[in-house]
Parts: sequence; C-alpha cells; structure tokens
Amino acid sequence: MRILMLGDIYGNVGRRLVKMRLSGLRREIAADWVIANGENATGGAGLSPKHRDELMKAGVDAVTGGNHIFARPDWHELVASSRCAERTLRPHNLGGDVLPGRGWVILERPGVSPIAVINLAGRIFMEPGECPFRWADELHKRVPKGIPILVDFHAEATSEKIAMAIYLDGRVALVAGTHTHVQTSDERILPGGTAAITDLGMTGPSGGIIGVEAGTILDRFVKGYSDRFTCADGPGVIEGIFLDIDEHGVGKSIERIRVREET
Repeated sequence: MRILMLGDIYGNVGRRLVKMRLSGLRREIAADWVIANGENATGGAGLSPKHRDELMKAGVDAVTGGNHIFARPDWHELVASSRCAERTLRPHNLGGDVLPGRGWVILERPGVSPIAVINLAGRIFMEPGECPFRWADELHKRVPKGIPILVDFHAEATSEKIAMAIYLDGRVALVAGTHTHVQTSDERILPGGTAAITDLGMTGPSGGIIGVEAGTILDRFVKGYSDRFTCADGPGVIEGIFLDIDEHGVGKSIERIRVREET
C-alpha cells in the first residue's frame, strides 16, 4: 500500500495547490490513500466545512487537524455527523471522547486495503490537553488488529514528536509530525518498522513566513506588535511524504516530497 501525506494546508494558496496538483501527484506516485492536515486551510486559522469539502473533492481522503481546528465558530458543524465529518479529525486528546468529533478513523474503499488514521496533539509549548501518549495507547486498542495505522502528531517540540515515534515504534506504520510548517530531513524507518518524520512541512505560500505575509511577522518580532495575520500570496509549495507499507502493516520506505510552483 502507498500513502501520500501532505503537510499543513495553509490558506487560499494551499487550497489552490491541492485543487490544481493533487490529482496528478496522486497518479504519479500511485497513492492508495491521501491524508492532509487542514487546520489552517481557511484564512490561515481553522477549516470551514466548505473548504473541507473542496479538499475532499480534490482527492484528500481524510483531513487531520490541530490546535487551530477550533478557531472558527462553525467547528461543530465541521465535525458533525456526516460522511465527510467522519473523515475530518481533531486531535483526540483535545477533548477526548467528550467534545464533538473524534481523532481517529478507519478508511475503507472497495478494492483498496483499509487504513486507520489517528490525530493527536502535543503538550509542550501548546494548549493544555490530555496526555497524548495515553490516548495513543487507547486509540491503538480501538483499531482492529491487522489494519495499518498512521499517526498525525500535531506538536511544537521536536523532542516530543520524536518521543511519540519511538513510543509507538512497531505498533503503527507511521508517526508524522505537523504544526511547524517547516519540513524536516529526518525521515527514517525505526528499528521496529515504524516510519517517522518530525515535520511534514507545509502546503502553502513559499514566500511568506510559515504561510503568513512576511511584513506582519517581522513587525511582531521587530516592533513587538503587529496587525492581524494575513496569508501570504504568490507561488506556493507542496510538502509531505509518500510512504510504502509492506504486507505486515509497517513502513517499508518513506520519502520526502517537495513540489514548488513556478513564479
């Protein structure tokens, strides 16, 4: 089985890239499933149901979230009961089984082997949440044996993301970090067979600062204040990985991808 997983889709540039390039990229690498983090797809903070539907129409099979998935007032609608909502995840340790929505799903389609996706958030330099390691154990139990598991661990601290990958080594097919919008070069297969990368990167504008218009961010650093963040414009970049899973349900190979849009 081959998986394509995209880093955080940011704003209108990220959505445009997905709509224009995903179908061709999916064919090129013969991906069975496409997973993408979409917590910043609407205006750089949150995800509207309309934009979620656009991403899925473009070929994204499941959309994972992060701390910004709750940024919009319509987030309840985003995870309400529907076929698309079932494939729209929030970090499960942010709200557990109490809040609407959930952080895990089993994807099934005729002619393709099923796969499970788990979404968790870190706690270092992040909003308060329940222990992601404890929830990783619990959600692992809920997935039927024999179905490979992909984990989107939305976290700030590099150490916490590496720790999660090592903690789950041998139990899941992949632990991919998201959130920083900066792709790391440490993709690898761990000793137990779990593929890992500290951060997938970003699908969005390449000329700003992690997706935001550069001048706004510079004001925040240089002057100590800034206007409201706005999404950068211009050419973009698609970043992520593709993963091969072997017949035993563990990582066979992992490779970074970066597709730059022409100016």
